[in-house]
Amino acid sequence: MRDTTMMRARWAGRAGGPGKGFRARRAVPEPVATSAEELSAWFAGSLPDDWFTAPVAVRFDRDEILVTGELAAPTLGKGDPSEVAESARIDAFRESSRDERIGIALRAEERFERKVSWAATCGGTTARFTTASVPAMTRLGFEQRATLDTLIDAGVARSRSEALAWCVRLVAEHETEWIGELREALTHVEKVRARRPGKPA
Repeated sequence: MRDTTMMRARWAGRAGGPGKGFRARRAVPEPVATSAEELSAWFAGSLPDDWFTAPVAVRFDRDEILVTGELAAPTLGKGDPSEVAESARIDAFRESSRDERIGIALRAEERFERKVSWAATCGGTTARFTTASVPAMTRLGFEQRATLDTLIDAGVARSRSEALAWCVRLVAEHETEWIGELREALTHVEKVRARRPGKPA
């Protein structure tokens, strides 16, 4: 009886007891609003003209901005493996541009409140570097946890977080067309929202 009374007392002391629930966690602030057009324009004005052969491709979410530039393909002789040459050119660009990319990234991160990551494409080779790995908290039911644990037991993943990331990659690989349609629809929605009239005073 004493243990039950103590448990009730502790429960009641948590942010007003069970009737009011636990104390709410501090909300994560939203980053500043932006758009693909604004980001593309900012990076076009910030990057040296001789880095890439075309305007950079910019993708972003609430945590990260991914900037992908296209490098000139190397001139090869007969029989030279293109993959080796393309990878070497990407590596050379990564090293030679490191200091300047860091400066650009710091300015972008201060302005847009997101981490900046880079990628480069050369011919048929693409490599990403300094990409962010962002934790994503979620609540899972018994059967969902059992699925992740099965992947762990089978050696597919080493932890639930790794198993969940594996599931996300699998969906992205097999539902690429559907996810692309969703992104296109959301882009259209954002453009419509941007045209909404201002609120009356």
